[in-house]
Amino acid sequence: MEAESGLSRRTALRASLTAAGALAATQVGTTPAQADPAVKAGPRGQYTRNVEVVGYTDMDHRPAFKLAIRRVGARWYLYTGHFWDSGWSVVDVTDPRRPEVVAFVPGPKDTWTLQVDLHGDIMVTALEKIFPNFGGDPDAAFEEGLYVWDIKDPVRPRRLGHYRTGGTGTHRNLYPGGRYVHVAAGAKGFTGNIYTIVDIRDPARPTEVGRWWVPGQRDGEDGAAPSARPHTHGFCCANGADVSLHGPPYVAGDLVYLPYGAAGLVVLDISDVTAPKPVGGLSFSPPFHSRFGVHGVLPIPDKKIAFANSEDVSYGKGAAPHASIVDIADPAKPFLLSLLPTPEPPPGAPYADFSGRGGWSGPHNINHHQHHPDVQRQGDLFYVAHFNAGLRIYDVSNTRLPREVGYFVPPDPTRRYGPMPEGDLVAQTEDVVVDRRGYIYVSDKNQGIYILRYTG
Repeated sequence: MEAESGLSRRTALRASLTAAGALAATQVGTTPAQADPAVKAGPRGQYTRNVEVVGYTDMDHRPAFKLAIRRVGARWYLYTGHFWDSGWSVVDVTDPRRPEVVAFVPGPKDTWTLQVDLHGDIMVTALEKIFPNFGGDPDAAFEEGLYVWDIKDPVRPRRLGHYRTGGTGTHRNLYPGGRYVHVAAGAKGFTGNIYTIVDIRDPARPTEVGRWWVPGQRDGEDGAAPSARPHTHGFCCANGADVSLHGPPYVAGDLVYLPYGAAGLVVLDISDVTAPKPVGGLSFSPPFHSRFGVHGVLPIPDKKIAFANSEDVSYGKGAAPHASIVDIADPAKPFLLSLLPTPEPPPGAPYADFSGRGGWSGPHNINHHQHHPDVQRQGDLFYVAHFNAGLRIYDVSNTRLPREVGYFVPPDPTRRYGPMPEGDLVAQTEDVVVDRRGYIYVSDKNQGIYILRYTG
């Protein structure tokens, strides 16, 4: 079923080129799509440039959020969290043209199970209170923290242990293999998520061994964190704080890089995991917005750079978002090298810029799982899931002058599975992972998973 869907989408994409070009030509002030032969238009607002649609799965009508990939023998498996369903899915993507959902593992009731990471035969999945604007019931009982799983049998995950925060749970965590999980924890007694280090040497008994927070986050602490500015579309921080660790904390040797919202990029020394110590940092807010001012950080130590980006939940009404390249040659004194170009609408698109298209706009997630051997290593191409602008691909070989070289804007959904985005039902590309074969996987709030390939 999924294979036929993927092939029919590609057929429709090719068949619609002439019609799309003619439509574009009739729009005042726009350029026909044929003006750039690399741009191809498809159904319901789909556009591609230097990207081929390989396959698609509707995920058995359970839209996925976070993605993780691994190879087991001759087979490839994609593991996903979900937006509107509590639980996790396993998708066989050995043949990317014919992806198949081979398992769904139900999660606890009234609980967000968005996030997933894995290494070897261990998988770690986040548990979190669902926010009201995503359909959560503030009075409902929920499970929180994270589960540790044995995935030796790739399609039959077996739960081993459970770490609890005592608060709202965990958001985006890192498991790079070995003994420790690096956690963005909504811990009891704190405003906003903090950093905790969890020892899973005994996976049945996960134990917190270290923690760090921005001074002022702890309840009653001097130098209180800035009070939350009024927001109508809060996300990723259940207690409404701007100073909050979104995650994942990303480890590079004895250092960990933290994307800490309004507190910016924070670098800690964790050579002693029981006592993390500040090393350096870089503020982004202002000029960029403070709510998720730094949403994600990916250090590439051998290149002496890090990628950083914000997340804009203002529906294009707030300060500008950013996707940046940072110099980390001296982790104590990181500095900004460049900003990735803001996506422009394709020729013939019926919107002047993506901030006015509807839904959330701006960068969200990146090909983050560089700690996993089956993920494509970070080289000259950088992949960003860019909400209503779809997947954007950048050439970052010149870190002072990154340039966009490809994109995939998905078709708009035909069915609403959850309350987000508010307003118009438009594409919202959420996550991206690229396997070492070169296949690109992207998820959407109200659609399945597209499998793509860069052809530039």
